[in-house]
Amino acid sequence: MEKQVHYFIESRKELPVRMEVDVLVVGGGPSGIIAALAAAGDGLKVALIENRSFLGGNMTIGLPILGFLGQKKNQIIKGLPQKFIDRLTVLNAASEHRPCPLHMSITLVEPEAVKAVAFDMLMEKGVEILLYTSFSDVIMEGRSVKGVVIESKSGREVIFAKTIIDCTGDADVAYRSGVPCEQGNEQGGVQPPTLMFSMAGVDTEQLRMSIAEEPRTYLTDFIPNEYFGQNRQFIVVGLRSLIQKAREEGFTLPTDRTIIITGLKQGEVWINMTRVNGVDGTNPTSLTRGEFIARKQIGQIAEYLIRYVPGFDKAYLARTAPFLGIRETRRIVGAYVMTREDIINCRRFDDGIAVASYPLDIHHPVGGDCTLEWSGDCYDIPYRSLLPLHVENLIVAGRSISTTHEAMSAIRVMAPCMAMGEAAGRAAKMAVKEGCLLSEVDISRLRDELLAEGAYLRE
Repeated sequence: MEKQVHYFIESRKELPVRMEVDVLVVGGGPSGIIAALAAAGDGLKVALIENRSFLGGNMTIGLPILGFLGQKKNQIIKGLPQKFIDRLTVLNAASEHRPCPLHMSITLVEPEAVKAVAFDMLMEKGVEILLYTSFSDVIMEGRSVKGVVIESKSGREVIFAKTIIDCTGDADVAYRSGVPCEQGNEQGGVQPPTLMFSMAGVDTEQLRMSIAEEPRTYLTDFIPNEYFGQNRQFIVVGLRSLIQKAREEGFTLPTDRTIIITGLKQGEVWINMTRVNGVDGTNPTSLTRGEFIARKQIGQIAEYLIRYVPGFDKAYLARTAPFLGIRETRRIVGAYVMTREDIINCRRFDDGIAVASYPLDIHHPVGGDCTLEWSGDCYDIPYRSLLPLHVENLIVAGRSISTTHEAMSAIRVMAPCMAMGEAAGRAAKMAVKEGCLLSEVDISRLRDELLAEGAYLRE
């Protein structure tokens, strides 16, 4: 029996206009922060809205930033993303970019410092920031997005903008604008989310040396044991035999791999092991279910770590992330759809505006494992994949750009998303200053500006 849907007809209302800006960034995560920084300056009025009480998005949930280095260990994400890391480094709140056999590179960041540094840098550039503010709808004029409707404690209001950058991660603005979107694989299955949590009191030296000195006991996925002998801050992915043993002894664990990330603070680690299949990150009921189940999983995972993993015998749960880490929701259909073959074949594009090297990394929509596939080098992200079909005055940056399900699994990590944000911000600024559409931006001049400001691009 089909579920009946009830509707309410909303009456027309006169909504107050909160502001009119040149560039509006919707979403204050890694791509949104960098997009706003790139668009600001030259006398332009730039605003950023974020529905949470802080900036930083997935940089604040305990994840390391992946992808600053390529598969040949050269740095491929530079420009404004690197300047953001530099500001954190001054506060001892970021590590160097460490080569990693599995993730190309990891850059550890302190979540609380990310929130403060993002605020400081945006304020210094004159960006108008509105926290506690949700995007609700778009204002269209023909095919052009002229503004957005926002919701806050002040009610429903309007922001008009000459150009809008969708950095929501879920293509919210694009979707409401009528842009065609896709979600998941051919069966609609999406990569499952994770609720990160932190444990303190961990003897990371004992953990590190146990793996380095007893390779047959503590096997890790793709990461050679000598790596742990050389690095005091590291990521562990594997220890499958320990999970198997725990399961045989009655534990219910949602993943097949132990994933541990050392923090910047002594004795602190972040755990990436909760997993809830079937969560739709665009549906609040589904997200609520995901939060509930993930929190239930944390107790069992923490007990497993304490009982089975070296260095955890005196550890305790310190904190949980403020929200689920969503790997996949909507993807726009844009002027070009990036494919798996583009990644694997290290494709170059004439309109390449960012370079990435992270592998295809698909956490299976069903089950508890994942698949990784490396290209051997770098690949370009084309400007056309940031431009949605059928709509003007809108550009998208982050994991919801125009890709297939497989290609999205590679470009979704934070360093490439930050690089996309810089390109989108600079393109938006050029469109406003020159009075042209985003689809008419001179790509050669955009690439020249990115290079002049320190970004890395391939010839």
